[in-house]
Amino acid sequence: MTRFFIHIFLALLPLIGAARELTLCLDDAIAMARVKSVDAAVALDELKTAYWEWRTYRADQLPEISFKATAPSYSNQYTPYMNSQGDYSFVNNNFLEAQGQLSVTQQVRLTGGTISLNSSLDFMRMYDNGGGNRFMSIPVALTLNQPIFGTNTMKWQSKIEPVRYSEAKAAFLSATEDVARATVEYYFSLILSRTNLSIAQQNLATAEKLYAVAKEKRKMGQISENDLLQMEINMLDAQSSLTDCESTLKSNMFTLRAFLDLDEDVEIVPVVPDNVPKADITYADALDRALTNNKFAKNMRRRQLEADYEVAKAKGNLREINLFLQVGYTGTDMRMGDAYTRLRGNQLAQVGFTIPLLDWGRRRGKVKVAESNRRVTQSRLRQESMNFNQELFVLVERFCNQQSQLSIATRTNAIARKRYDTNVQTYLIGKISTLDLNDSQSKKDESMRQYINELYKFWSYWYQLRSLTLFDYSTHEPINADIDKLVK
Repeated sequence: MTRFFIHIFLALLPLIGAARELTLCLDDAIAMARVKSVDAAVALDELKTAYWEWRTYRADQLPEISFKATAPSYSNQYTPYMNSQGDYSFVNNNFLEAQGQLSVTQQVRLTGGTISLNSSLDFMRMYDNGGGNRFMSIPVALTLNQPIFGTNTMKWQSKIEPVRYSEAKAAFLSATEDVARATVEYYFSLILSRTNLSIAQQNLATAEKLYAVAKEKRKMGQISENDLLQMEINMLDAQSSLTDCESTLKSNMFTLRAFLDLDEDVEIVPVVPDNVPKADITYADALDRALTNNKFAKNMRRRQLEADYEVAKAKGNLREINLFLQVGYTGTDMRMGDAYTRLRGNQLAQVGFTIPLLDWGRRRGKVKVAESNRRVTQSRLRQESMNFNQELFVLVERFCNQQSQLSIATRTNAIARKRYDTNVQTYLIGKISTLDLNDSQSKKDESMRQYINELYKFWSYWYQLRSLTLFDYSTHEPINADIDKLVK
């Protein structure tokens, strides 16, 4: 529903005219980024690529029906011929021919072989030696091509490809959460910029007011010249800070606007989130969900299978034995109909093998290389697994701690704001010094910035956890998407 309203707004935005302010909450900004950002488009394109690779693999498992034909071709040339006495002469071949073949081919995953059913018809018209037509038919022929003691590539693909596609789907879901995390970064940068600008504007107004009061007090001899000069310096510093804040705001506004693919004349007004989700997350639970859902676990499984496959392939290449069988019927005649009625058996059996007698250890060396690469892969996977577990542990600890830090920052900000407002009034009646007022102002500004920063870190950790676990702890549901709908 949120995406629907976003699309409506974007469609009507060019027609609004002067109304170029866009008040945007964090959830709407994330929803817009998942639809409009370049990062989201890249993630979707990568998913589509993986999907069609998966479709191609599935198609390879199904029977292939093909028709192959040779259009009529004409030949009139002399070729050498050796008679029974061993003498050579040249004979003229003058003929027209055409061929057609229909075949159904199926790869056998269990054995790694190929079985096919074929039907063909050949036609030849001779123009010398009396001429005439010739037909040769093969109504049906069953062909088996089976490697023996070799590597069953189809069997290994049936193990690897489902894992690869599952990894791609998990990678897409993680990428969408990474888009959300990037949105959080840009969104809170803009919030902080607007907060700093608001603080700078308030500070300048206060500094101008206090400077005016100080001048009057100086005339009455209530403050020293040094205090007056200090108030003037404070006012000039506030002016300089305001200019810097305006520049930073424009920069961060441009960044978020470009990320969300909005027009350059749209001014985004971000809303500081006043509510955050509550979640009791433990490391054990997060790790279990990450190992179940995250692309990392699937990536590890795929790489292990690929390393095992390379070893099996290297061992299979130590010797090559292939079995070829063909059974069927064939017929020949001067008329096409009779070529299908006067059939004879047509069988072929062939076993071919290649056994190296002396290759100087080349094939055996490839086996050792593959086994060594597998051990390297296993070591890397163990190290990556430890790093992943550590990263997740630290993230869970930071998130749990961040909930407390955010609560503290919220309270501190409220107290600092109240203290500053009180000190301004106290200063105006001459009860506190300029230094005390400046200190309370600095504490007020810093506490506001700290609150925004703590809020940013909370949401950043939140979406990092979502990306790693692919689990929404606010709804207690796995993060999913309609992949079939997205890729079509």
